[in-house]
Amino acid sequence: MKKRILSLVIAFVMMACFLCSCGENVQSETVSDGSDKNSITATNPLIWADVPDPDVIRVGDTYYMVSTTMYFTPGVPIMKSTDLVNWELIGYVYDTLENTPQTELYGDSNSYAQGSWAASIRYYDGMFYVLFCAWDQGKSYIYMTEDIENPDWERVEFNRVFHDASLFFDDDGTPYIIYGVGDVYIIELEKDCSAVKEGGVDQILLNSGIVDGLDGAEGSHFYKINDTYYLFMISYNTGVDGVARCELCYRCDELLGEYEGKMVLCDSMDYGSAGVAQGGIVETPEGDWYALLFQDHGSVGRVPVLQPVTWVDGWAMMGSDEEAVSEITVLSDSDSWSTQESAVTSDDEFDYDEDSLSVYWQFNHNPDSNWSVTERSGWLRITTAKTVSDVFHAKNTLTQRTYGPTCVSEVLLDTSGLNAGDYAGICAFQSYAGLVGAYVDEDGNRYVYFARQTRTEEQEIVSETLLEQDTVYLRIEYRFSTVGEDGTITTEDQARFYYSLDGEEWVKIGKSFNMTYSLDLFTGYRTALYCYSTFTSGGYADFDYYHIFSSIED
Repeated sequence: MKKRILSLVIAFVMMACFLCSCGENVQSETVSDGSDKNSITATNPLIWADVPDPDVIRVGDTYYMVSTTMYFTPGVPIMKSTDLVNWELIGYVYDTLENTPQTELYGDSNSYAQGSWAASIRYYDGMFYVLFCAWDQGKSYIYMTEDIENPDWERVEFNRVFHDASLFFDDDGTPYIIYGVGDVYIIELEKDCSAVKEGGVDQILLNSGIVDGLDGAEGSHFYKINDTYYLFMISYNTGVDGVARCELCYRCDELLGEYEGKMVLCDSMDYGSAGVAQGGIVETPEGDWYALLFQDHGSVGRVPVLQPVTWVDGWAMMGSDEEAVSEITVLSDSDSWSTQESAVTSDDEFDYDEDSLSVYWQFNHNPDSNWSVTERSGWLRITTAKTVSDVFHAKNTLTQRTYGPTCVSEVLLDTSGLNAGDYAGICAFQSYAGLVGAYVDEDGNRYVYFARQTRTEEQEIVSETLLEQDTVYLRIEYRFSTVGEDGTITTEDQARFYYSLDGEEWVKIGKSFNMTYSLDLFTGYRTALYCYSTFTSGGYADFDYYHIFSSIED
């Protein structure tokens, strides 16, 4: 008990240090220019974690953001802010999207790299709308609610895929969906968004290649501003000063007229060729404009980046002097700054009164009923209901994002419920996975092990040692790539794996593990808590706590 209390104290202190370190990049102050405005300054990325494809709106003094989490459930996270800098994760659009072989990890079916893509959020006439597509289902969806913070979602399905689409309401309330890659299409909906309008607009809007040297654009974000229609997209271009992704803008005075295009940002913010692009724009109550975009940031995933927007000859130019800014200051007349700094991860002691989890957790694919936080009070229990081959097929695998530049995930695992052929532990989860945990061989012997695995290869146990007690502490240390003083990217992106028998002395197991961001899963590295059976089902693993903190001692 004393050791557990000590562990909790250490984790609390380290988490406090993490929050303080975030605060070093976020400072509130009063502007002394006579404007009586407050300012808040932040360093990009706003959140050094996987929050891709952001879209943002403002309703009154509150901003709302949606993002992509693909095959994780619950899905389509909703974040809230009062200052555009600090974001609070408040919920999700759906608990489960569908119950199909893909979403249920049935056999070799899965939704990896698929699921919900590039959500669009809009607010019109007292109603919130969220639109997204799911390639594995061959569908698109609109969810709507009057209260996004306490939602009662109504769902509409479309049996066609509107790729990386934008929902748009024109001045007369007519809703449209703008979508596509290269060729951009527009389709009209019924006024209540319940269906595609029969006989309505359904045509090509423009070809994104009208901007010289840039083609293949996608990721639509559509607006009407000062009587002009604007479409913002990302171009996966490699020909502009070595920047792989650029932000494009198209405009026209008529919805279905002839659009002209312009590149409004093409800069990597000194992070290799990873351009800052794709996302929404938003106006503050004071009339300032900002763009919330993302940047590929190595194995941690796609990180959100805030950029100022300056209107030049009617074009929404992003950044400053044609470059993305690493530091940004947001001004406001309001005193309602966020009191909670951005967080997409959290500790958990699994002390719940019912079988529910905090908003920071997502399952890999749909869970079943064979997990509990009440069956053993203060512990997460994952019980196996079928046999599978590996962690990529395991049900009820529970995940949280990692964050940069460094972070550590730690659990205490009780293996007493494992049977022969069972594996349990924590995993650096991406297409190239690293696992540290315990397994039981056919003779009933328990081992602590480190393994590597890809989705196309069998698990390789690199190192193992006999475990002569039921409990074992497990830890993964993540080191993500950063930019050096000379502007080059460090090549770390490494994870290290440890175990401990007492929670005090840690033993490194296996070799350093090079992490890579693979489109095979299309998400940044997460820590996954897993348990699966290869011989017979019915075994279980108990996790006493989950701690995540930023301090790493070399």
